[in-house]
Amino acid sequence: MKRQIGLLLRGAGMGAADAVPGVSGGTIAFITGIYEELLYTIRRFGPSAIVAWRQDGVAGLVAHLNLSFLVPLLAGIATSLISVAHLVVWLMEAQPLLLDGFFFGLVAASALVVGRHPADWRFWHLLPLLVGLLLAQALPALMPWLGQLGSPALVLVVGGGIAISALLLPGVSGSFLLLTMGLYGKVMAAIRGFDLEVLMLFGGGCLIGLFAFSRLLCWLLERFHTATLQLLVGFILGSLPVLWPWRELVRYQLGPDGQMIPLDFRYLTPSGFTQVTGDPAQLPVVVALMLAGAALVWGIGRAHRGGEAFARDGRHKDKEEGSDA
Repeated sequence: MKRQIGLLLRGAGMGAADAVPGVSGGTIAFITGIYEELLYTIRRFGPSAIVAWRQDGVAGLVAHLNLSFLVPLLAGIATSLISVAHLVVWLMEAQPLLLDGFFFGLVAASALVVGRHPADWRFWHLLPLLVGLLLAQALPALMPWLGQLGSPALVLVVGGGIAISALLLPGVSGSFLLLTMGLYGKVMAAIRGFDLEVLMLFGGGCLIGLFAFSRLLCWLLERFHTATLQLLVGFILGSLPVLWPWRELVRYQLGPDGQMIPLDFRYLTPSGFTQVTGDPAQLPVVVALMLAGAALVWGIGRAHRGGEAFARDGRHKDKEEGSDA
């Protein structure tokens, strides 16, 4: 029961993070020690699940799919997305500096926690870290082109696939990519209003992206484990500019529904922010929230070591079964 409650809370953290443009639920999974377990659990949904069911019945299927892990985690994510959607929209409008400050500290500290060099780290592992950093910077600029697909339904499906793939990448915010695609407002409104048509199209794209991308990441972790981890750290570092509280939007475009899509920011000092915008920088409170976010990550990192045994067992078992990735 203690593990289930912990997973429910981690799922709630992932859902809350994914509701905030600029933050990734994958980062929360990473720093709470369940990232690899999550990937290998998702990969189990495939032909091997049918084999497990035929051999050992329902109990074998439940064990194979690791449902004791997945069900409370998904329950936490779903509950958080539904409940936090209203709060996040209010905070982004009413207190954007405070929200960005807290998550900036959280993400910056998470990069330090997960970026600590393992025993097999080599100097050339700086290369995948740099690639992750550059890709994290480039992805948002490419997203507005999604609107060129023409069909609104196709845009929702492809957007769902991209957003859920970003959920699995620490540091890459599915919400921010949705914002740059011009879909954030539409999807959040559909979640709050239970618009089944939009949710089914978006959810279908999420399922496609989830199963395809999880298999790719598992393949990379199995063959290039440390290099892949460094790539993910690069993604985390690349997300930090998006969360810098004191910034000014200098370039944007309007989406199909009239929503503003940010394209470029100018990053300022707190005093420069006040001079340019005329708004208070709220420096003491923002810094305090940055430190609170960092302290939360360090506390989680020191207290938790879960998920690693399952990830190792999952890699070995999948190899023995031939894996369906």
